[in-house]
Amino acid sequence: MKRILFTGPESTGKTAIAKSMSAVFQAHWVPEYARDYLANLGRDYQYEDLLAIAKGQWQREESMAAQAKDYLFCDTSMLVMKVWSEYRYGKCDPWILQKLKRHTYDLYILCGIDIPWRYDPLRENPNERTALYQIYLQELKALGVPFSILKGNAEERIQECTKWIRQLHVK
Repeated sequence: MKRILFTGPESTGKTAIAKSMSAVFQAHWVPEYARDYLANLGRDYQYEDLLAIAKGQWQREESMAAQAKDYLFCDTSMLVMKVWSEYRYGKCDPWILQKLKRHTYDLYILCGIDIPWRYDPLRENPNERTALYQIYLQELKALGVPFSILKGNAEERIQECTKWIRQLHVK
């Protein structure tokens, strides 16, 4: 089973492309746990909540991995948790960092910021997308993992991802 991660700043199409690839390849995808957690929190989140979110995301991904056959498309990961935590609070829980270093994906896809930011009550950084994108780019390089950068409109993204994933299956 191949795990494919879509990562990058908020509102870069991670969920849309994960859902699309799930449909194209008739495979499972792992939705972002933070959305459910924050929607039911009833208060502003705090640093401590990020560890709970990370653990919920980890559990969700592992549960879906147990059901997956050929592919598992992941909408987010510990990389997002690290970037979010450090950007917002200047620190990151060691549990998140440990999981980030030990858990790898077969394909990392960094979603570009060339699509418009869309309002969502859970999104916070409409004016920091360029800075956040650069952070994700640096983090992927620091991890030493091969990654692809996804750009273009929705149809171009679907075509490009489909090509990359089919090439991955051949390897």
